[in-house]
Amino acid sequence: MLYRTINNTRICITQPTHAWAAGQLARVWGNETFGTVTPYEAVCLGAEQHDIGWIPWEAAPTLNPNTGYPHSFMEVAPEIHTQLWAGAKHLAMPMGRYVALLVSLHGTGLYERFTHWKQSAQSTRVVEAFLHAEKQFQQQLIALLEQDPAYQPDVTPDRIAHNQRLVATFDALSLAICMGIAQPRSFESVPIAAGETMVTLMPMDDDPTRLSVEPWCFQTNKVSVVFEGRILKQKARGCYALLLDWRHE
Repeated sequence: MLYRTINNTRICITQPTHAWAAGQLARVWGNETFGTVTPYEAVCLGAEQHDIGWIPWEAAPTLNPNTGYPHSFMEVAPEIHTQLWAGAKHLAMPMGRYVALLVSLHGTGLYERFTHWKQSAQSTRVVEAFLHAEKQFQQQLIALLEQDPAYQPDVTPDRIAHNQRLVATFDALSLAICMGIAQPRSFESVPIAAGETMVTLMPMDDDPTRLSVEPWCFQTNKVSVVFEGRILKQKARGCYALLLDWRHE
């Protein structure tokens, strides 16, 4: 769950919906500088489904008693979100092995880049156990994909690292687009055809629905992204009331 505020109106956007926006970016990504997405369909689907593990939680979100709103994804404890990420690969596997690999890599990559979980001994044990299990799964899956001629070119260490960074880029850009930005925001380590670069999103004309991108990283001169949110008209007084409101208009 993530939030956006427009004209003092609070809008909640689910993780799978934000991932849908990431998939839309993946499908129009690339040009002479930024290269192509390869394997195209698998990477696009992996970007679109990178938060698939959050679906069970989003169906019945937990309440933050301090705000009266569902917890945002940044407020969920490691003991919970590691379980969601551990289940993500199993939900993604029916869509394809490369998709499941990218989903798993995205999960472990988040914990490797954002290490606030190390501040607690308990969360450190939980996350390290999760990382160990996921990396074993990734190694086994890569070994299987290496035996498939269709995927052999795309499971080299360089290609896997490139595509993992691509999905991370789509994730970060989509979060910024969905949550909205008031000031320019830059994203580092964005993969290009040869190496990596920085991409900056900038608001245009005080219009929250329009952004400029520098350098331009898409196939066409204009890109439209569609996503859905739900307006929260009031705070919940309790978890039970929140769940009823969440499930029914």
